[in-house]
Amino acid sequence: MAAPASSPPASSNLKRIVAASLIGTTVEWYDFFLYGSAAALVFNKLFFPESDPLVGTLLSFLTYAVGFAARPLGALVFGHYGDRLGRKKLLVISLLMMGGATFAIGLLPTHATVGSAAPVLLTVLRLVQGFALGGEWGGAVLLVSEHGDARRRGFWASWPQTGAPAGQLLATGVLSALTALMSDSAFGAWGWRIPFLLSGVLVLLGLWVRLSVDESPVFQEALARAAARRATAGAVEKMPLVAVLRHHWRDVLIAMGARMAENISYYVITAFVLVYATTAADLSKQTALNAVLVASAVHFAVIPMWGALSDRVGRKPVYLVGAVGVAVWAFPFFALIDTRSFGNVLLAVTVGLVFHGAMYAPQAAFFSEMFATRVRYSGASIGAQFSSVAAGAPAPLIATALLADHDSSTPVSLYVIAAALITLLAVGCARETRHRDLAEIGATASDPDGSEVRAADARTA
Repeated sequence: MAAPASSPPASSNLKRIVAASLIGTTVEWYDFFLYGSAAALVFNKLFFPESDPLVGTLLSFLTYAVGFAARPLGALVFGHYGDRLGRKKLLVISLLMMGGATFAIGLLPTHATVGSAAPVLLTVLRLVQGFALGGEWGGAVLLVSEHGDARRRGFWASWPQTGAPAGQLLATGVLSALTALMSDSAFGAWGWRIPFLLSGVLVLLGLWVRLSVDESPVFQEALARAAARRATAGAVEKMPLVAVLRHHWRDVLIAMGARMAENISYYVITAFVLVYATTAADLSKQTALNAVLVASAVHFAVIPMWGALSDRVGRKPVYLVGAVGVAVWAFPFFALIDTRSFGNVLLAVTVGLVFHGAMYAPQAAFFSEMFATRVRYSGASIGAQFSSVAAGAPAPLIATALLADHDSSTPVSLYVIAAALITLLAVGCARETRHRDLAEIGATASDPDGSEVRAADARTA
């Protein structure tokens, strides 16, 4: 398809949209990653104290994985209403749900106080977190993608993606500061609650920024066209989910496959590394947290660079570089950590996250460009979040189990490589999308769900 001729929006307005999406995603990822770090460091003792330490860690990661199980449901619900009511409204709801659940975790009684009810309550709140995050990602990246200058969509849409390392940076930074300033006993007794309670302040900030932005103009135009079709022809639109599964099922599968290496490598690099470094490599919590902290800052910086590169050379080439990179780095990653040198641990995590960024940066624009406007929230969210059940959810759990069974990092490296092969296959089967005009996909009365564009792409291929 030809590049769009529409003029880009005002720079100040676009920057405000980017800031709103970035702050919101940072808060939500802070909440989500904070749980992952706490699961690796203290939840095994606080909520599963009767288990063997490594078994307790496995149970702790199991509650961590439960949050991923709720993400597909969140994608379905938020995607449906986001395609019907708008991106902005649903983003406000997701932020409130995520922040409220995280704040409540900070108030939870532990196993020592209420017994088995403690892990049950923890699991319920984790489900709420996952449900909210399942709807957050799609809305945040679409709000920017549909506002932005099409010629630089990869760059601008990559900024909400930096919310993940920013949230990781913030969560790890707070935990690192607390573990440095407090004794292990004080941190385990009450200090772990502080980062969760801080979420309340961050949510208020994110809410204030998100309420100040406008709805996506591309969505508003599509909504107006749908209303005109109903008024003139009495046409009834299909449910977004039905339209996605009928006309975009191939794109959904590609998105799911594309996320396998991206998701699995990220949680091995940032969550499982805390377990491996403190058990197999016998490093301190502080050393592992500091390495993830510094590497997350680098990750934040390189994501927009990879996004800008995808505007020049295409989404696929950049994505494929990242998938190959994490596969090649899988064995050196653990070999460097085994040296027990902070510099080598930092190098291992940093290089791993740089390669991850090559997949994560173009992902927002890539997935947005696959779907028509009236089904875009549903399509992008379903493709992104359904894969999380098979990828991100069990990644720390599988990696920890492999380590426990084999007492070696080799099976974990092979696990990451297998995920990279799936991603290489999926992205290799995809079509380049960087020249697509989001406003034109599904813009005609005869093609409201983008099925004709999809067929034209197939004929071109």
